[in-house]
Amino acid sequence: MRLKSLHIHGFKSFAKKADLTFNTAITGVVGPNGSGKSNVVEAFRFVLGEQSLKSMRGKKGEDMIFNGGKDLPRSNRASVKVVFDNAVYDINGNYKRLFESYSFDEVVVERAVNRDGTNEYLINGSVCRLKDITELLSEANIGGSGHHIISQGEADRLLSSSNKERKEMIEDALGLKMHQYKKEESEKRLVKTKEHMREVESLRRELAPHLRFLKKQVEKIEKAKELRSQLIELYKEYFAYETVLLDAEVKHIEEMKKQPTHEFAELEEKLKRIQETLSVTDTTSKLTDELFRLEQDLKNARHTKDGYSREIGRYEGEISYIERSIEKKKEKKNLVVEEVDAPVSRKAIMELIHKIKTTLSDIRNGSYTSPEEIKQASQDLIALCEAYTESVKDTHHVAVEHDTQEEEHELVRIQKLIAHAEKESAEAEQKEQHILSQYEVAKKRIEDEKEKNVESEKELLKVMSRQHEVRAELDKIDVRHSMYVTQKEAFEREMHEASALVGLLALRFSDVNTDVNLDPAIDKDVQKQRLHTLEKYKIRLEELGGAGDETIHREYTETEERDLFLANELHDLTTSLADLEVLIADITRTVAEMFEQGIEKINSQFSTFFKQMFGGGEARLVITQERKRKRKLTDLEDEEMDEEVSEEGEVEVGIDVFVSLPHKKLKGLSMLSGGERALTSIALLFAMSQVNPPPFIILDETDAALDEANSRRYGDMIELLSQHSELILVTHNRETMSRAGVLYGVTMGNGGYSQLLSIGFEEASVNAK
Repeated sequence: MRLKSLHIHGFKSFAKKADLTFNTAITGVVGPNGSGKSNVVEAFRFVLGEQSLKSMRGKKGEDMIFNGGKDLPRSNRASVKVVFDNAVYDINGNYKRLFESYSFDEVVVERAVNRDGTNEYLINGSVCRLKDITELLSEANIGGSGHHIISQGEADRLLSSSNKERKEMIEDALGLKMHQYKKEESEKRLVKTKEHMREVESLRRELAPHLRFLKKQVEKIEKAKELRSQLIELYKEYFAYETVLLDAEVKHIEEMKKQPTHEFAELEEKLKRIQETLSVTDTTSKLTDELFRLEQDLKNARHTKDGYSREIGRYEGEISYIERSIEKKKEKKNLVVEEVDAPVSRKAIMELIHKIKTTLSDIRNGSYTSPEEIKQASQDLIALCEAYTESVKDTHHVAVEHDTQEEEHELVRIQKLIAHAEKESAEAEQKEQHILSQYEVAKKRIEDEKEKNVESEKELLKVMSRQHEVRAELDKIDVRHSMYVTQKEAFEREMHEASALVGLLALRFSDVNTDVNLDPAIDKDVQKQRLHTLEKYKIRLEELGGAGDETIHREYTETEERDLFLANELHDLTTSLADLEVLIADITRTVAEMFEQGIEKINSQFSTFFKQMFGGGEARLVITQERKRKRKLTDLEDEEMDEEVSEEGEVEVGIDVFVSLPHKKLKGLSMLSGGERALTSIALLFAMSQVNPPPFIILDETDAALDEANSRRYGDMIELLSQHSELILVTHNRETMSRAGVLYGVTMGNGGYSQLLSIGFEEASVNAK
């Protein structure tokens, strides 16, 4: 037996726990009217997930709970539990589980309702959903349409139902519910997939403009990186050659200074020796002292003049650096308007727009009639645009000039310092010439007064003259060294600027190959060209935003990865959509094939049972297709709105029943008597059960309208039906009772609640024998 037992507690009239055990093929439930025997049938409906309270003779969930009696208070909870055997053999002796999705040998389905209207569903004691119970029962061909539960007054429900409802009951009987559940789930997933696809496509559309913007920014950054790399290489080359030139210059200065310094030291020694050997008069000695004093003054004057010369050289180096900066800004000034971002006042823009709109409006309104006037108006528009462009240029030039104003002020200040230094240098040179003239006068007097030491004095004068020449040569070398110092300071400033602009890589120029046989005169010009190229590259790099922004690059990478993820997700959704459409088509085709085959099998059994019931005749199911008619009213929605327009809707498939009784010309269901309808519905029910037998069938007084002869036929059919399904019969018919193996009697005493009594006929028969 597939159905083992039913346990009722607090449900409707069953205040106390009532247990029904089903160990025979046919079980009868009998009792007087009002005793609560139909509540047993409704307990089955309740536990199997019935949601229509009307079909269980109630209006709300609280109506399913025992409401109290004479001796017992009302219950707060009603529960029904049905137990299935999930490990039995079928009629052919093959081992087969009733519920394939469960590996338990026994499956218990339970439902409870509380006073607050909440429901609880359990499978083997574990809380679950109604959907889980519905799917579980559909595996055993126990559906929601109730074709296996025929309650009192519903014996001919299969016949009185509409074609569409009859089709649903037959589909339920054929076990198509599980396939339909799968199809409904697939269709829901299909709708959700389409919604998800629209959401993903919407996200990609929203992401696309930002991704394009970031891509342009990244391209700009990449271009800046490429330009930065080129600038680094140019810096390395420039620094490498500049280092070689500066080193060569300082070495050359040191080499130039060696011989004059050595010669000057020798002249100093020689001068001392001559002075020691000279014997002169007191006058000569005083003149000589005066000459030495003048020589010292001359030396100091020259040293002062050389100091101003070095200061002038340093100032000129600063002027050169500032002039290069001004030149770089002037190159920016010469850029075309499209390449600059010059600020333009809103008022100027609005005036230009107003003038253009006015001219275009005049052209459109026909204010200009002749082609010459239209041509002149077009030229006016072009002139307005050119004037605006010149205005932007002027604004840009003013901005650049404003940027260079401070540097030009600094340039003027340094030039004033140079002028002051030149003035002081000129005064020092005049002082030098004055002392030099005094020195010549003193020297002449010494020559006149020292006739005895003419040769020594000539030698002395010769040494001193040479000493002056050597000193002048050393002064020139000092000036050149001062220029070297200025160049080196400018070089160091350039290195500092390079490290700030492109990083320390620009300073790693030790691996750059330089020509060892450099020509300083030629290579200095080349260095100037390199420096000019560097300035151009620096301007372009500044326009691109410098070295780039890693934040933008990271954001672009993340945005691109998200767009790729959405694209892959869209592809997966598209694939899933196609798979779902194929699955739905396969399920639809399978259901249609199973439905057609099931109708053929039912018709075969229906015809056999009908002939057996009526001793002949013909009965069959016919598939119908009706196109729905949609009612569409006219726009005149008033009291006289009586005109209607109907249009065709979708096709609705149903099942119609054709019967032909023997010896009668009755071919319509409406012309059958109550007994004939009962027999016909029973024949159809039994035919449906033969095709795909459910584990149990419940018949609630379906034999009430049968006479004695038909009751015997009904009993024979029940015994035949019990070979495939367990039968629970609620009946008053003696013939039907005689076919039951166990009878449960339902009684209701003065307490106002139902009680059960059981009689086992098969066991009693054995004991009697």
